[in-house]
Parts: sequence; C-alpha cells; structure tokens
Amino acid sequence: MRVLLTGAAGFVGRHLAKALSDATAPSTLFGIVRPGSRADLPGVTRLEADIEDAAAVAGAVAEARPDRVFHLAAQSSPTESWRDPAATVRVNVLGLVHVLEALRRHAEGARVLVVGSAEEYGAVPEARQPIDEDCPLRPASPYAASKVCQGYLALQYALGHGMALVRTRTFNHTGPGRGEAFAESSFARQIAEIEAGRRPPRIRVGNLGAVRDFTDVRDVVSAYERLIETGTPGAVYNVCSGRGYRIQEILERLLALSEAPIEVEVDPERLRPVDVPRLVGDPGRLRQATGWEPRVPLERTLRDLLDDWRGRIAASATAPVRA
Repeated sequence: MRVLLTGAAGFVGRHLAKALSDATAPSTLFGIVRPGSRADLPGVTRLEADIEDAAAVAGAVAEARPDRVFHLAAQSSPTESWRDPAATVRVNVLGLVHVLEALRRHAEGARVLVVGSAEEYGAVPEARQPIDEDCPLRPASPYAASKVCQGYLALQYALGHGMALVRTRTFNHTGPGRGEAFAESSFARQIAEIEAGRRPPRIRVGNLGAVRDFTDVRDVVSAYERLIETGTPGAVYNVCSGRGYRIQEILERLLALSEAPIEVEVDPERLRPVDVPRLVGDPGRLRQATGWEPRVPLERTLRDLLDDWRGRIAASATAPVRA
C-alpha cells in the first residue's frame, strides 16, 4: 500500500505517520512537506512542495502514485485566519483543489480522506448539542468558512468525478507536539516555562468560558485510519469524543499537574473577535461506520502534552527569557 500524507510535518501528520509505520502491515509512506522543512519524519519519503503551487503538488503526487491519501495540510488556526484570511483561503481551498486535480491525473483510484473542522458548525444552540452531521453550517471565522468550502469541494469531486473521498469534521484534538497557537498547548508551554524559571509565575489566557470537545490526537489518527478504509465516499463524519470540557477546566487540570505557584491573568490580545461558546459533537456516525471509540483518557493527554513542552523547553535552554 502506497500512502501519501499532505502536511506530513504537522501535528497530526507526525502522529499519523508513526501510527502507519507501526502498523502490523506497514505501508510505503510519502509525505508532502514545505520546501526547506527540516522536520524529522522517520520512515517517510519526503516530497517537498508548497500546497499553493499546483505544479509542485502534481509532481509530488505523480512520484508517490498513492493508493491512499490523507489530506492534512491546512492553515489550522482560527485566530490566524482573522489576521490573514486570504492566506487561509489559499492554503485550505486552493490547496485542496491542487491535490484533487493532481490525483485525477496521476492516482484517480486512490481513496482520500479530507479533514475538516467542527468550527464549520459555528454557534449551535445548546439544546441542539451534541452536534450531529446534519446540523446546519454557520461558520464564524475565515478559517471556518474555508473549511466549509473545502468540505463541499471534496463532496463535489466525489459526486462529479466519482472519486472515493471521505470527509471529516474533527473537533478539538491535542496531545504531545501540539502547537502553541491553541489554548491548551499555550497553557502547557507557559507552565513549563514557569517551572524552568524562564517566565514569571503568571499564565496569560483568553476566553476560559468556552466549552470544547477534546480528543487525544492518537485516537484521532486511529479514526482517520479506519475512515479512509470503511467510510462512505462523499459522506462526512464527526471525529470527537462526545464530551465537552470548559477551557477553564482544561487549565485547572494542567495547573494541577504542576507544583509551581501560578497566577492566571486574562490577556485581551488572546480573545478572538468571535468565539463560539460551545462545540460538543456526536460521534455516532463514526462509531457505526468503523467501531471506533476513544481510548486515551484526558488526564493522560494533558500530562503527555505538558511533559512534551517540558522536554522542548529543556532542549531550548539557551533561548532568551520570555517576558
């Protein structure tokens, strides 16, 4: 089996590559990474291509000749999408077009997983939650809108070209390696820096009242592996735990994993222009299609996230102190 991962050097891409490498019957793995990327990807043949460069993407797909494709490459931060909506659309929408057109020419029979986001649902009344896949889409950020467009493009290629495309709307997921642009990872980084004496004992936060459905990244990639094989082409599946946690609780759990005395301070710059108050999903369709269940408890997820940041901070001991 020849498998291609776009965004292979990203957070989910690295976990998925490891899972595929560790499988009983490992695949031949190819990963599209940004030109000049130095990411360490054991067992993966690196194919350098900017997702916005159609010719480069076509060349990478032609070299990989994949049977399976996990499309993970994205601008994945809602906050960043407010700063640069045009770049978000180019990466998330045009990038997918480049991948799908390349597959039509060089690997038309490949099964493809296109990863979307729970942000596509927008603000959903609490009475309508947990959210199922038939819930109307009301994107509240440029990122969310780009993912709605991406999802419908994937559906159009499935219906219009007969491609075996499966879609997800993936809710919050985290674990070791998560980037600091996301709240729980930012908390973990700040705690690790405080423990190392590299930051005053004060953690800066944004909106702690939002409720999100968190799943461990290792459970998420397990869902992706199953969906690409058994998901119905054209269909969309929530990938989520079905349980909501207030961001305040996530912060408190992380603080409880540290013995350092830490104050909490709200930073206005960390507040989004629009923040969906509650996003909790219904994973029933995913379970029915694949038998998947989340296995990693939240306590382990957060501990592994914090330990990962402790390791990263220790490894960068020569970096300047952050105010």
